[in-house]
Amino acid sequence: MKAVILAAGEGLRCRPLTLTRSKVMLLVANKPILEHIIDALAQCGIVNIIMVVGYRKERIMDYFRDGINFGVNITYVEQKGQLGTAHALKQAFPYIEDEFIVLNGDNIIEAETISDLLENKSGDISILTVTREDIEGYGVVISDNNNVKQIVEKPKKDVSRMINTGIYIFNPDIFTAIESTMISEIGEYSIIDSIQQMIDEGKVVTMVKSQSTWIDAVHSWDLLNVNAYLLERCKQPIINGNVEAGAIIKGNVSIGANTIVRSGSYIIGPAIIGKNCEIGPNVVILPSTTIGNNCTIEPFNQINNSIINHDVRIGAFSYISNTLIGAHNSIGSHFITETGENLVIEMKGILHRAEKLGAVIGDGNEIKHRVLTEPGKMIATGCNIASGRNISKDIPEDALLI
Repeated sequence: MKAVILAAGEGLRCRPLTLTRSKVMLLVANKPILEHIIDALAQCGIVNIIMVVGYRKERIMDYFRDGINFGVNITYVEQKGQLGTAHALKQAFPYIEDEFIVLNGDNIIEAETISDLLENKSGDISILTVTREDIEGYGVVISDNNNVKQIVEKPKKDVSRMINTGIYIFNPDIFTAIESTMISEIGEYSIIDSIQQMIDEGKVVTMVKSQSTWIDAVHSWDLLNVNAYLLERCKQPIINGNVEAGAIIKGNVSIGANTIVRSGSYIIGPAIIGKNCEIGPNVVILPSTTIGNNCTIEPFNQINNSIINHDVRIGAFSYISNTLIGAHNSIGSHFITETGENLVIEMKGILHRAEKLGAVIGDGNEIKHRVLTEPGKMIATGCNIASGRNISKDIPEDALLI
C-alpha cells in the first residue's frame, strides 16, 4: 500500500515559526512533525510515499531527499496553489493504482494509529476517527453504527463527538469524485465534499474508531504540549555526549554525540539535547525541554518546558520557560521570558487562547543583553533587538529595536 502525505500548507496559526518553514517541519522531540509521521508509516511497513508539497517545499525536499535515510521511498508532487485538500490529493493521481492511505503532514501520530485503520478498514472508504469532548474547529462524523452518513465541518451545535482525523483509506474511485467536486464558499476544493458525494452515490464509507495517538497542534504554543507528550513516551535515555564530573542527570534524558554537559549543570528529564552542543557549566534544564543540534547554553541558565531549535546561542544568566525559539538565534545574557496563563492572543484580527505561554521567537534573530519578553509576545524573523529592551508587543519581521 502507498501513502499520500499532504504537506503543502504553511500553517498560518503557527507563525512566526512558519515564516521560514512549513508547519510540517516544526521541531518536536528534536524531529520535524513530518518525520514522526514517516517513522510511523515505516513501522507499519508502508514505505512508498507520495509527498504533496508546496509552501517552502525546498526545506522538506532537502531534509528527506528520496527517503532512503528514513527507510522509505519518497516521490514529490507539487500543489502550486493552496486550493484545498481535494486539489492537493489530485496531484498524486498519476502515482496511484490501488488502495492507498492519506494523511495530513502536520498531525502527530504513532504506528498504532495507522494500524488501527489498516486492521479495521472496510467498504469503499475508511475514515479514522477519535473521540474528543472539545470539537470546536473540527469536522465531526455522523454515522449509523460504523457506516458514515455525513461529515459536518465545524458544526455550530453538538451533533457528534467523533472527530474526523483526516486519515483515510481510499481506492482510486476518489479521483473520479474529486473531478466533479465543486469549489466551496471559501474558494477551496475539499476532500470532505468529495467523500460526501460518494456517500450520496451509495458508496460504502465506514469509520474506524481509534484510541491511539492523534494530536493536532493548531497553534505554535500547542507544540509545547506535543513535545512534552512525546518526551514522556521516550522511555530509553541515550547518552552519547560527554557529561563532566559534577553534572547531575536525573530521569529520562537523551544527549547527542559530541555534546558536552559541563560541571555543575543539573538536568531533569524527560528532555532531549541534540548533537554538538555545549551546556553550562551550572545550567539547569527542567522537564519537557528539547534543545536542538549545535546549540550553546552559557553558564547559569535555567530552561523549562521549552523547545529550542538548532544553531541557537543563549547567553549566561537567562531564564526561559514555556517558550519556543526558532533556529539560528543569537541571544545575549540575562534574557528572561515571562510566562502567563489563559492568555488571549490576537493573530490577524482573530483572538486565540493560550493556556500557558512564555514567548514565541522565529528564526535568525539577534537579541542583545538584558531583554525581557512579556507573556505571549512573538518576535518574528531577522530582528535585531538592542540591550535592555522590554518586549511588550509583537515584533514584525526584520525589525530594528534600538
